Amino acid sequence: MYTLLYILGGLIVLVLILSLIAPKTYDVFRTVEVARPKAEVFNYLKSLKNMDEWSPWAKRDPNMEKKFTGTDGEVGAISYWNGNKEVGEGEQEITKIIDGERIESELRFLKPWKSTSDCYTKVEDAANGNTKVTWGFSGKSKFPMTIMSLFKSMDAMVGPDFEEGMASLKEILEK
Repeated sequence: MYTLLYILGGLIVLVLILSLIAPKTYDVFRTVEVARPKAEVFNYLKSLKNMDEWSPWAKRDPNMEKKFTGTDGEVGAISYWNGNKEVGEGEQEITKIIDGERIESELRFLKPWKSTSDCYTKVEDAANGNTKVTWGFSGKSKFPMTIMSLFKSMDAMVGPDFEEGMASLKEILEK
C-alpha cells in the first residue's frame, strides 16, 4: 500500500516539476520572399477568403464547412471553419491592420481542443522590388500542452505547415 502511495506521490512531483520547467509560450513563424510588389502582396493577404487558396489546412479538408462574417479584409471580419479531425473547428478574426505592413488576427480553436493564439502576417520591402512575407502565430501554452512541449515543440508540430503555406503563397502570387 505504501509503495503505491510513494509511486503516486513521485508521479505527482514529477508532473509538477515538468510543468514548472516547461515553456509557457510559443512563437512560430516562417518567411518567404515573393517576386511581387509589397502593396499587391499586402492587399492579397488582407483577405481571409484568399487564405483558403494557400493555407495548408484548407487543402487537408476541401469539404470543410466555411462561413465568413463581416467585411473581408477589414477589422472584425471572421472566418469560421469546421472540418475533419486534421483541421478541427475554429475561427479567425482580423483584429488589427497596419495598412501596407501588418495584419493581426486572433485564432480561436474550438476542436480538437480549445485555445486562443495571436496570428499575424507582415510584409516588408526586399531587394529588386520583391516582398518579404512573414506568417506566424504566438500564444500561451496551457497544461498539459506545456509538458508535451518539452518533448515536441510547437515549432516542430506546425512549422512544416507554415513552410507549406508560405511555398503555396509564393507559387500563387508569382503565377
